[in-house]
Amino acid sequence: MEESWDFEFLSRMVDSLVSFLSEFVDDWLANDMRVAVFKILFSWLIISLVAIHFAWKVYGNTVNDMYYRQGTGGQNGGTPDTGWERAAGDAMKTHRE
Repeated sequence: MEESWDFEFLSRMVDSLVSFLSEFVDDWLANDMRVAVFKILFSWLIISLVAIHFAWKVYGNTVNDMYYRQGTGGQNGGTPDTGWERAAGDAMKTHRE
């Protein structure tokens, strides 16, 4: 009995998805102003995401290196040896701690 309920639920979900997609395709093919606005905004979103992806591939390591500074400068570029007072037993923290 439980299997028939699962099949019925799955069948209803598939029917709902098919009806939604058919309405979406009908609206997409219509020459309506709201569809044109949707197409423009959707295209803008896709182009922006692709541009962000490629920019991160090109400049990602540079941004990462700028954020995690190497050396003894401390967090945010401070100078712990001269600018901050530190207890004698404190160890320097790195970005991995």
